[in-house]
Amino acid sequence: MKKKKKKLSVVAKGLFLLLMVPFIMTVFVLVSVYWGDLQRFPLVHTLTESLQDAPKKIVDMKIPDEYIPIYQEAAKTYEIPWTLLAAHHRIETKFSTMDPLLSPVGAEGHMQFMPCTFVGWQHPSCSDLGKGEIKEDDKTNPDIIAKYGGYGIDANKDGKADPYQIDDAMFSAANYLASNGAAEGDLENAIYMYNHSDEYVEDVLYYYHKYEEEQKVKGQASSFAP
Repeated sequence: MKKKKKKLSVVAKGLFLLLMVPFIMTVFVLVSVYWGDLQRFPLVHTLTESLQDAPKKIVDMKIPDEYIPIYQEAAKTYEIPWTLLAAHHRIETKFSTMDPLLSPVGAEGHMQFMPCTFVGWQHPSCSDLGKGEIKEDDKTNPDIIAKYGGYGIDANKDGKADPYQIDDAMFSAANYLASNGAAEGDLENAIYMYNHSDEYVEDVLYYYHKYEEEQKVKGQASSFAP
């Protein structure tokens, strides 16, 4: 016959849990206090970075080959790294796989421009987040954009600067990033101006560095020296 295993009584279990609480709290406090020192150990640092990057790596996407020449041409024109454009494109619309290419707050196209940024904040209807009340024809009119100081660019020379046209969208993004510091090497400020969020800056820089490393492995230059 099998011997019956003795089971802990409810009281014993309760005492065990009570004894564990101070131990767990002590460990938590020690880890919190000495976390900076612990991260100096290679194993802890590597594990921490791996956990932080895990969500990004799960949803990583390869840069579509058809977009690379567009990034490169726009980047060359405005003297910024083409990998920065690829990183923004990845974050903004997952390489244009979002459907529709229109955000709930009104950001439009492949690179998610607010109409007032694309057309120009001098437009009389522009305020707050920048959705404005701009006529559809005016949104893509290069003359209107020039008048109100916008960043929209007619890259394919069809007479329209259209955020829903990939060349126009990418050249417009390059124009904006270059104008806000990227052409001088101040990538963080340029990214922050694109979207005023520290998390956004961190996410774009993650992909920018990732794509830069990939280019180094391939032995291909990707950046322009400021």
